[in-house]
Amino acid sequence: MGSRAVFEVRGVSKSFGENHVLRDVSLKVEQGEILGIIGSSGSGKTTLLNLLVGFLRPDRGMVTYTQYDAAGNGRAFNILLKPLVVNKSYGFAAQTPSFYEKLTVRENLEYFAQMYDLSGRAIRSNVDVLLRLMGLKASQYVMAKDLSGGMKRRLDIACAMVHNPAVLILDEPTADLDPVLRNQIWEVVRRINMRGTTVVLSSHHLNELDTLCSRIAIVKDGRLVDVDTPDKLKLKYNKEQEIMVESYPGSYAKIVPKLKGKNITGVARQGTYLTIRTEEPERIIKEVLTLLEKAGEQLLDIRLNKPNLDDVFVSIYKNGTQQPKEGLENGEGKGGAEQAANAKEKKDEGGGRR
Repeated sequence: MGSRAVFEVRGVSKSFGENHVLRDVSLKVEQGEILGIIGSSGSGKTTLLNLLVGFLRPDRGMVTYTQYDAAGNGRAFNILLKPLVVNKSYGFAAQTPSFYEKLTVRENLEYFAQMYDLSGRAIRSNVDVLLRLMGLKASQYVMAKDLSGGMKRRLDIACAMVHNPAVLILDEPTADLDPVLRNQIWEVVRRINMRGTTVVLSSHHLNELDTLCSRIAIVKDGRLVDVDTPDKLKLKYNKEQEIMVESYPGSYAKIVPKLKGKNITGVARQGTYLTIRTEEPERIIKEVLTLLEKAGEQLLDIRLNKPNLDDVFVSIYKNGTQQPKEGLENGEGKGGAEQAANAKEKKDEGGGRR
């Protein structure tokens, strides 16, 4: 993961009337990472994404974008002061797909590519690359309205990628999709990121972000609660792990009394298993195995269940928090980004690109 900031949110607040949606949010999006944003419905995730790229103007604070040259030298500026540069630098796929349903897959990609004044050669190259990358090549001449739900979502992401942006922003990309289709979308996101694109996304499917995201940002009641790697968040908010032991004949009553007072927060029998909750799983596992052997129990199975992002989410929202610290070609043509920005506002047979 890169250590250089691409976008930086600095003390941003945003209200709609009396509704305070975001309060003093500061966040860096690092080059090359996949940053996941999680929070309950209405917590401010979508507003944060829209502020990130200038769709909304903050009431307080500012958002900066840093443009890097080939030598890695960066130049940061307020996104509201140079919107055309920023528009060429990101791709945005909203919760509702924004392609044109009465155009084919290829026609949609070609149309949005033209918004960035790409040359004919660049358009053909970028479209061909994206059709392969997104698994849409076999459906390139199919009308968008006839695609399945998963393919529509992939087309929407492809339209956001057609000008080869440095950053891809996805708002709930797997909403309303079944687990198989969700996995397909996450695999597409991985492939895009492996090509060097920074990805920022929001999602309600927390555990699926565990192995996908470099870092997770948690938003609660309009405030940024924490930002860290999934593993560090899990350890920070839920240090307990669950040991599940199954043995024969399963006379756990002989073992349980000897486990008390050993930094164990809970012991219970669940079916044929004995479950033990502790912050010291390695030490407790060794002691349990010793006790089983002395009791004449035959070990059948042993498992260690570590906390997941769902556990982190529930802990934060229920108990509060301890406040913690093949290459595509870029669209560089004059006026192209301005045309694309105008297309965002269109709502015609599926709406314009966002």
